[in-house]
Amino acid sequence: MKLLGISGTITGIKPFIVVQKILDEVKQNHPEIEVELLNLRDYDIQFCDGRDPSTYTGDTKKVIDIVSSADFYIIGTPIFQGSITGALKNLFDLIHPKDLRNKVMGFIATGGTYQHYLVIENQLNPIAGYFRAYVAPGFVYLQNDHFNRQNEIIDEDVLQRLTALGEEVVFMQKALKAPKSDYQPTV
Repeated sequence: MKLLGISGTITGIKPFIVVQKILDEVKQNHPEIEVELLNLRDYDIQFCDGRDPSTYTGDTKKVIDIVSSADFYIIGTPIFQGSITGALKNLFDLIHPKDLRNKVMGFIATGGTYQHYLVIENQLNPIAGYFRAYVAPGFVYLQNDHFNRQNEIIDEDVLQRLTALGEEVVFMQKALKAPKSDYQPTV
């Protein structure tokens, strides 16, 4: 199983730090899971123009392949002007819906005010719904006060919620991929 972390911005560092933190914990607690971090700032990605995703080349093709080949995701974005980044929206536009169907997604977002936490519920969850992906319920929103001047996460409650989010996506992914004979529903 491959967990892909996505830092969905080409500016700023906080989403990268938060996604990396979750990936590090998952790798430590679940060594059987392969983890990879996709930092959008490291790629020169074309704007989606509506063509078939298989026709893109270069970095755009690499990123599409990386995202499409993952089994589940931790996706992070800063909130700018009350919305996700254009870079992350462009990434979602480039991916064929079938490549995200029935995959687990966990969301984190960072922002300058406490009010922007609703962007996860109002924008990211509907996008995941469009893809027919499964969303971990424990998303995490981090505000500037949760970091120190070195951009280290200093809020203990936030750290615990990040750990819980990592465990949720792993639990959901394993449950969804378990052989049918291992599933014993309780009535």
